Amino acid sequence: MEFIAAAAAPKQPVLGFLAPGVVGQFFTIMLLLLLVYVMIQRAKAGLRIPAIRKIPGLDAVPEAVGRATEMGRPVHFSPGLGSVSNPATFAAWAFLAYIAKICAQYDTRLINTNRDYLVHAINEEIIKQAYLEAGKPEAYNPDDIRWLSDSQFAYATGVLGIFQRERPAANIMIGYFYAESLLFAEAGHLSGAIQVAGTTNTTQLPFFIVSCDYTLLGEEIYAASAYVSQEPVLVGSVVGQDIGKILVFIAIILGTIFENTMKTNPLTALLRK
Repeated sequence: MEFIAAAAAPKQPVLGFLAPGVVGQFFTIMLLLLLVYVMIQRAKAGLRIPAIRKIPGLDAVPEAVGRATEMGRPVHFSPGLGSVSNPATFAAWAFLAYIAKICAQYDTRLINTNRDYLVHAINEEIIKQAYLEAGKPEAYNPDDIRWLSDSQFAYATGVLGIFQRERPAANIMIGYFYAESLLFAEAGHLSGAIQVAGTTNTTQLPFFIVSCDYTLLGEEIYAASAYVSQEPVLVGSVVGQDIGKILVFIAIILGTIFENTMKTNPLTALLRK
């Protein structure tokens, strides 16, 4: 009976607040959070941190806007179907500010189409601010920031109509896209536009890869948004997470070696605590 009672007794929490079996996971997460925090603080202070690799698709953006300027045709930007709570939408906003500044400097018309009304309102302010910073507030045209519909394919149909009528020379699509991705890319191709696209939706990446000139793959949109904005929080977050990924990769290699060369894997034992 004593044995049964001992077995049924609840395990005591580790350090007074951690359930047994999650200690290793807790400290691993804390280490990753610490890395991100330290990198953000260093970026804010202007101290040296590892540089973010420049992505080829970024070089194509000024080229695409320049081509549209020479042809006297507009630039189209879509943030996809993501809401204000979607991380890909935050990446899209950094790109939108970057593109709007270039369009303002080149006196190139920028058409922004939206599906979510909250995203639409934020995009208006981002574009307006970009024109103010470029010293050309009079060139800002609120009629070119267009909310079309909150229905997926009604929005897609509206964008296709804009491509047919306006014939943009550059089509930039950064955000979270669904089945409309190929429709947009094909319409852009038919209008002869240079196309730069990026999304974290892996089911849509193949369509962008085969139909666009440049594609940002998955998490590259976050790195690219940090690169173009140079916002310390974004830059520090990306660098800290990348260092964390490197450490996880090293742990996987060491774990594989330990598992095949030692009777007891210390990393496994640590994570099970």
